[in-house]
Amino acid sequence: MNLLGTWIAAGLTIAILSFLYRDNPLYKFAEHLFVGVSAGYWVIYIWAFDVKPMLVDEFFRQTGVEKWLLIVPAIFGVMMMMRWFRGAAWISRWPISFTVGIAAGLALTAQVQGYIIPQIQATLRPLVSIGNNTSEAINQSINNVVIFVGVVCALLFFYFSREHKGALKVGSKIGVVFLMIGFGASFGYTVMARISLLIGRLTFLLQVFGIR
Repeated sequence: MNLLGTWIAAGLTIAILSFLYRDNPLYKFAEHLFVGVSAGYWVIYIWAFDVKPMLVDEFFRQTGVEKWLLIVPAIFGVMMMMRWFRGAAWISRWPISFTVGIAAGLALTAQVQGYIIPQIQATLRPLVSIGNNTSEAINQSINNVVIFVGVVCALLFFYFSREHKGALKVGSKIGVVFLMIGFGASFGYTVMARISLLIGRLTFLLQVFGIR
């Protein structure tokens, strides 16, 4: 069974990589199979880890008001299912709007607390670092100065209340350099992650065909 699964995985990997040559039915089959299996997996996952334990099981376990309050998310879930019926599709807009609003609020809070505030804290550093290790203190001071200059110049690039000329123009140009370095590092990280996935699949294929 493991051998059969390995060869199926190898065949599907080759089918996906065949898109590098051109779009073909083999690739479309693998793509549709992947999407279908992923959709089925998430349906089972949501039922097993969300709907059943948090709604069905909890309904029979709770008593009093808490038990009947669970009917509200159950009704919302049924209303979302109305999306499948053309005549009653408008009913799904209410629970979807409610869900999107909650998700947007949670995402906004998470972004502020998880990214924006830590980034602000990371830039509020002393320009001169003092420590027992002189070499380490000098390196830390240089890093702090570079971070400070990069943040200030990047903000100057987005300052449009005045024409960019003179010192403001120089600062904004330096800010562009820092922004390009940041974008380049982010893009390079993404490319490296994708290449690592490709290397993993190619290594898998070489092992399947016995090529060392």
